[in-house]
Amino acid sequence: MNSKRKGTLREHRSMALLEASGYQCVRAAASLGCWDIVAIGSQDIILLQVKSRDWPGSAEMETLQAFPCPPNCRRLIHRWRDFQRVPDVKELP
Repeated sequence: MNSKRKGTLREHRSMALLEASGYQCVRAAASLGCWDIVAIGSQDIILLQVKSRDWPGSAEMETLQAFPCPPNCRRLIHRWRDFQRVPDVKELP
């Protein structure tokens, strides 16, 4: 499986987790922006970056942390490793 296909599958798995928690999700990965998924819930908004295997590098992490967000917005990173049922989750300050 090529890396693009692997990433797409993991983005859809992350979306399924969020949708099961009551969020409406939009996949924005094709736009090549900072965030792969935007999830809107009744109480908050989640901006999600999905990674396979490794956490984002220092330059990408700085870009994600500098992204302006409203107070009710959370910035999350899902890291999926091979054969893992749920992702490792990191919330950015």
